[in-house]
Amino acid sequence: MSSPRPEPEPRDDLPTTVAPRLRSLRRRASLTLEAAAGAAGLSPAHLSRLETGQRQPSLPMLLALARIYGTTVSELLGETVAERDAVVRAADMEATAAGGWTYWQAGAPGRGMQALRVHVPHGSQGDIVRVHPGEEWLYVLTGRLRLRLGDTTHLLAPGDSAHFDSLTPHRIAAQDPDGVELLFVHTLLQSPTATLCLGPTIGDRS
Repeated sequence: MSSPRPEPEPRDDLPTTVAPRLRSLRRRASLTLEAAAGAAGLSPAHLSRLETGQRQPSLPMLLALARIYGTTVSELLGETVAERDAVVRAADMEATAAGGWTYWQAGAPGRGMQALRVHVPHGSQGDIVRVHPGEEWLYVLTGRLRLRLGDTTHLLAPGDSAHFDSLTPHRIAAQDPDGVELLFVHTLLQSPTATLCLGPTIGDRS
């Protein structure tokens, strides 16, 4: 009989302020640990480990939690912008790694949409089925993207794009060993409790 897998060591690719901010923003949204975990498709124990820094969230988890808490990944990470500007300069985009994914903020915080430039490596843990309120739009820059929407799988090449309802079960993964880079835009929940009525995210329940 195989022994249980040991708990992964905390990673150092995210700021140490993420864990307490996850708890603070959950409480600000007036959500219990159980309610927030269920909406994100996590077990309460897993979310608790994220909030205490014993585990680091992947980018898909950060996106899901941002939607549930009615905020952005930037706020989850404690990133601040001096003033909201319509233009985001390339030099001001700092890369952040989460769960093997690398992303750059491509838009200002506090908007009804969040824009990211994302690199998804081949075989990363981002290959998780998701279901949540909102809409998503993505555009492939380099590499090939395997996008599954419901029961249909699409292979997108550079220049291809997709726009879909996020309540459709979806999963994205890199088709090629070099990974895939894409532009990604998603809508944010205006009500932190809306997802509780529309159903949970299907994701990592470990």
